[in-house]
Amino acid sequence: MVGVLDDLDVVYVEWITGRAAVHVVTRAGSRLPPHATGLGLMLLAHSAPDFVERVLAGPLPRYTEHTITDPVRLRQVLANARRDGHVISDRQIEPISVSVAAPIYGADNTVVAAVSIVIPADGTRPGRYVPAVRAAARGISRSIGARLRHPPGAIG
Repeated sequence: MVGVLDDLDVVYVEWITGRAAVHVVTRAGSRLPPHATGLGLMLLAHSAPDFVERVLAGPLPRYTEHTITDPVRLRQVLANARRDGHVISDRQIEPISVSVAAPIYGADNTVVAAVSIVIPADGTRPGRYVPAVRAAARGISRSIGARLRHPPGAIG
């Protein structure tokens, strides 16, 4: 999935699925609040502080028992996403799925979108998908003119 921010929503602009894919509630054109999705968390992590404060001021709807609705915890997740160059959103929208997201950079090396993969929550290790999602994000970033020196979150 690929998404961008539009006001206080994440808009899903691309959605590709396979026959054995986990069910997701989103489709191209769908909108969800950024605090509850991998794409949204990644986009928030790279947003202007005043925009982040607008989102944190709420409302922060709860979709499952795992949805992050505490602004303090949300700030920590966003800081970790900036530091690590990816985010794992664990069962926040649906209890059956986890998403792994990474930022897409534009020609001016600012985050313009995010890409994610959605996987089943049971029996998977989301961390093993991080390198592939980050590689996809770097590839998309380069194809739209980003000039990344070191992949975000890389060591060294």
